[in-house]
Amino acid sequence: MIRDKFKFINSNYLYFSVLFIVGRMVLILTLPLEGLRSYGDYWNYFHIAGLGTPFVDLWVEFPPLFPFLSRLIYTLVGGSQHAFEYSLAILFSFVQAGSLYLFQAIARKQYSVEETKRRTLIYLFIIINLFYGWAYFDSLVVFTLLLGVYWILEQKDIKAGIALGIGGLIKWFPLLALAAVWKWRGKEGAIRTIGTALVLVVLAWGLLFSFSPEYTRASFVSQGIKGSWETIWAVIDGNLGTGNFSPEINRLNPSTAYLSTGKEAKFSPLISLVVFAAVGFGVFLRSRLDDEIKMLSFTGFAIVVFILWSPGYSPQWVLLLLPFVLLSFDILRGTLLGFILILINIMEWPIFLSRGWFHLLEEIIVLRTAIILFLAGLFVYNIFNNRTNKEGGNIEIVS
Repeated sequence: MIRDKFKFINSNYLYFSVLFIVGRMVLILTLPLEGLRSYGDYWNYFHIAGLGTPFVDLWVEFPPLFPFLSRLIYTLVGGSQHAFEYSLAILFSFVQAGSLYLFQAIARKQYSVEETKRRTLIYLFIIINLFYGWAYFDSLVVFTLLLGVYWILEQKDIKAGIALGIGGLIKWFPLLALAAVWKWRGKEGAIRTIGTALVLVVLAWGLLFSFSPEYTRASFVSQGIKGSWETIWAVIDGNLGTGNFSPEINRLNPSTAYLSTGKEAKFSPLISLVVFAAVGFGVFLRSRLDDEIKMLSFTGFAIVVFILWSPGYSPQWVLLLLPFVLLSFDILRGTLLGFILILINIMEWPIFLSRGWFHLLEEIIVLRTAIILFLAGLFVYNIFNNRTNKEGGNIEIVS
């Protein structure tokens, strides 16, 4: 009976996820608390959770799902900081194990069993000790994004929309996968997926605006108002700092969400948005996503274009790029690109910025931007390249 309840799980592909959890739990249990906190944002999450109900008692710069989850965990552990931090670390680790499972499911659609195992092992090796995975909540974003992509490939339109809609309520990135749906599923399937995702997002934000308009409005605009950080736009603007808010902000006072942290933008993000959207739309119009690699490459391209346009950047966003890099390119190129992306991001944070080496930030930003531009070109090449070798099969994870 118990086995029947879990018949949707393909036990042949649990090995790497179990291996990941065992390795990560050993790491968590043996690290001192300061090591577990590493250079992450636990302190910020705990502080925000302790202030009250998000969007009701205070404004938060994130979409609503994680702040409410964080508040729930804070309440369940009775406001204990170390229990709160361990709970997040364990939760994020299990979520990453789920992402590893989904990575295999997606890879198996295009690659042989042995090739899928090799790529999964590389992905496991990269993420198991990478502190971005347990120290920030971006692992939740990666999971919902990969689940949505899997359901798109499976032609499960409503399920894909639910996954991407939930992801869009954690961070905006999963909604970028909707661009590929139209090409992959056609008009009817795309309408179902896009409609489901947008209904979830609009409904959630609409309810928050109706119950607490002042704090919700402040939360919605806070990221866009604070100025540029850690991007080529920040270099142009002269904002050579991190994405932390001004010390003058008070989350209990919604008017402080409208305070800019950095210098005024020299190029309006709205104008640059038109340019990048035009480039993306041009690729969209000319593309024909007739195999899984092209679909994955287009999704990766959409994420890269968003990162290049965004006024701000966070090094943990590399977690979003890694699956698409390792799934879209040949194994040697994908592995090399993955390690280069990891290296350039950990050089930025924590190696340089945690030591106060802000005089090197401009160089690291320019180098990272060049690498991401190169990655965008590789994704575009994949999108328009007709391949003949297709080894994939299906791995059913849900009946």
